[in-house]
Amino acid sequence: MEANIRQKLAENKWKGEIAFIIESREPERVIARMPVTEAAKNPFGTMHAGALIWFADIAATLCAIGDLESIGEDGSGFPLAVNLHTVLSGNENAGDLIAISKTDRRGGKLIVIRTDVRGDTGRLLIDMTTTHLRAG
Repeated sequence: MEANIRQKLAENKWKGEIAFIIESREPERVIARMPVTEAAKNPFGTMHAGALIWFADIAATLCAIGDLESIGEDGSGFPLAVNLHTVLSGNENAGDLIAISKTDRRGGKLIVIRTDVRGDTGRLLIDMTTTHLRAG
């Protein structure tokens, strides 16, 4: 590491960029892939928890949408997250992360999504359950 942990934590300016791709999108299942990048790492050299949760949350929201036709031009029908429960059980410092979001329950307004994020080796990093309510 270039700087020691205390130096990194003492910095007053933080920045980073994260991105991922959707590999598969079906009405009840979304699979996404995100590379581990230096910009998304914490001072300890592993993925920042916020980056992991952001990744899982967007995959879950896309799964909650289901069919893009369910969203009106004015945003009506968009599944607003009202609860997000995340268990962080691991982390990675290299490779790709895979998020798999699956619909657990889809009602008229209430949607529950389960998302797992795993590393290249298949090790579970995040187990997330999100609850969404359709807007409008």
